[in-house]
Amino acid sequence: MHDSFAHVGGLLATRLRDLTTDLAALDSAGWWAVVVDYEGKVTCARFDDVRPAPLPQAGPWIGPGAWHSSLDQAAYERGVQRIRDYIEQGEVYQANLCRVLSAPLPASADPLALAHRLRRGNPAAYAAVIDVPGTSVVSASPELYLSRDGDVVESRPIKGTGVTADDLLDKDYAENVMIVDLVRNDLGRVAEVGSVTVPALYHVEDYPGSVHLVSTVRARLAEGMGWPELFAATFPPGSVTGAPKSSALRIINELEPEPRGPYCGAVGWVDADRRTAALAVGIRTFWITAGEIRFGTGAGITWGSDPRREWRETELKASRLITLASSGGNR
Repeated sequence: MHDSFAHVGGLLATRLRDLTTDLAALDSAGWWAVVVDYEGKVTCARFDDVRPAPLPQAGPWIGPGAWHSSLDQAAYERGVQRIRDYIEQGEVYQANLCRVLSAPLPASADPLALAHRLRRGNPAAYAAVIDVPGTSVVSASPELYLSRDGDVVESRPIKGTGVTADDLLDKDYAENVMIVDLVRNDLGRVAEVGSVTVPALYHVEDYPGSVHLVSTVRARLAEGMGWPELFAATFPPGSVTGAPKSSALRIINELEPEPRGPYCGAVGWVDADRRTAALAVGIRTFWITAGEIRFGTGAGITWGSDPRREWRETELKASRLITLASSGGNR
């Protein structure tokens, strides 16, 4: 096993100095690896040695046993229909319905070895592996939750999924607009008045095995607004909750039987000295606890959703990464 480390944003961080659950620390000093669970559990790890470096070498990945889903197909499709009922009643416009896959994992399994498999088989813009006491996360996230450069913050919500661009439906574009509006409103709570813009809308991006619609929302933070205020205004990310967010959160809590954990949370880094950061939405993300590995997958449900198609979307999003994590050897 390794000492605590993080590899994120092309940087290797070692020599763990301290761990905190206080987001205000991200406004103080140092370089931090960050994992925030969907339910709000915060892990901020400050490292003393941070340098550009490739992913350290690892032995072979020893994959898990059979996977179990927190919602089977019938239960998931019932959940989709329940959300459509809520939409019909005017409770919500859109809500994400997710399920968590879990499998037993040998104690000798090395998260670094899994990270190597994902880098080769599913390269991602926000790939990360963070292994510190109490938290072990391996992410191949394609989605930016928040970046920061001084006072300028940016979010790039993904909404709309197909195998190819031709598969994207009107429903996908409608979903994207709803979430862009939600992110604009969230950022507006901590931004300078008039500074929230949408530089890109509906950009079709290719990923391994799928395409997505991606938009960009940008804002300038108002004076006195730091990381605690930014998280209070924007977390959990709109693309993995729904609109209105408060109603979507209540419905998700009702329909999902297991906590999401780091899935749909935030995974990334913050450089407090340079006032820069990149935090991904914790999708396409594995997390490891004692003897078990977990992975979440979900879909955005709207009035136009077909339950069977939404189930298939969750399978599409999961299939490539579950296959990579399930096969043995370090090929």
